[in-house]
Amino acid sequence: VIINVGGIKYKVPWTTLENCPLTRLGKLKSCNNYDEIMNICDDYDVSCNEFFFDRNPSAFRTIMTFLTAGKLRLLREMCALSFQEELVYWGIEEDHLEWCCKKRLRQKEEEAAEARLYEGEMVFSETTQCAFQDNSRLSLCMRKLRDMVENPHSGIPGKIFACISVSFVAITAVSLCISTMPDVREEEDRGECSRKCYDIFVLETVCVAWFSFEFLLRSIQAENKCAFLKTPLNIIDILAILPFYISLIVDMVSTKNSSKPGGGAGNKYLERVGLVLRFLRALRILYVMRLARHSLGLQTLGLTVRRCTREFGLLLLFLCVAMALFSPLVYLAESELGAKQEFTSVPTSYWWAVISMTTVGYGDMVPRSIPGQVVALSSILSGILLMAFPVTSIFHTFSRSYSELKEQQQRAASRQMR
Repeated sequence: VIINVGGIKYKVPWTTLENCPLTRLGKLKSCNNYDEIMNICDDYDVSCNEFFFDRNPSAFRTIMTFLTAGKLRLLREMCALSFQEELVYWGIEEDHLEWCCKKRLRQKEEEAAEARLYEGEMVFSETTQCAFQDNSRLSLCMRKLRDMVENPHSGIPGKIFACISVSFVAITAVSLCISTMPDVREEEDRGECSRKCYDIFVLETVCVAWFSFEFLLRSIQAENKCAFLKTPLNIIDILAILPFYISLIVDMVSTKNSSKPGGGAGNKYLERVGLVLRFLRALRILYVMRLARHSLGLQTLGLTVRRCTREFGLLLLFLCVAMALFSPLVYLAESELGAKQEFTSVPTSYWWAVISMTTVGYGDMVPRSIPGQVVALSSILSGILLMAFPVTSIFHTFSRSYSELKEQQQRAASRQMR
């Protein structure tokens, strides 16, 4: 049989096609008339018994190699998704691909799915903008408000709004650090409030007021309120803003209860309230996550974590296996031959194994005997190797994610300019 694919002719024995009866080529032999042949191929020359297919000749060359030699691999010069379409056309299952090529194909499918998701979000954003395309003053204000709070690259108002938001995040982080100073904590424990404590409170109140105002603006311009509240960054905003108001309410309630005569029960209540307040104030560190709205690096980090869940799980598995191996060894070496009894049990040795394999080495637990030091050296070298294996894949994923997000932002900016 003569098969012409994109101008390149192949002379193939019919017995080769009989090995794959479910493929498009394998169905040619079962055709009995001209109409059945034309349902399978694009053209047919009766005089020389030549079948023509208007497909990619490079991909078909790989498919012919599979039919003759049984090896199916992706082409380096061809898109993996386009090659997948060729496999579907010729009726060849993806399971015949080599494992490395199959991994590359799955990776491209995930990237394409994420790109479609991002494009869908952009289309949804544009459709919500189109909901205010009439010439009323309200629609014009809503369009300008959306560009200002959601797109810093839309113009000068958007850039100013983003700079103010980032500045307040930085101020909040600095005030959180200052509020943990020993003199401020001592005044808080005594129930006093000096000028410094009052200034920190005022600064925090102004920052929270701005964050609340920003969240209100974002919620106003959102057409679908439920979808707006389900967004991860908006959930972080809520978790960062609510502790301030909750702490104010708890502080007011504790002040009222402290004024009542209670004795020891009142003191215990105040201790619990103080613990709750400290915990709620510690949640203010979530404000730092708001930088992900304006930082391409943080967005890349989140995308890398989502893509590398298997690599992170593999890293944790390596760490746990090595920890379970070296902890009993160092315990036995030190308990039998050690000069000091620092390794009192195997669970206590787990801590030493973790900090040794991660090359942190606090020095709180040190093996003294020669066998213990040999075990320590082995654990350190093993930790370096085990940590390096998944990190290489994570680095490549981070680099690829950064390039993709940057290209997506450039396409969005060019689309908006058009």
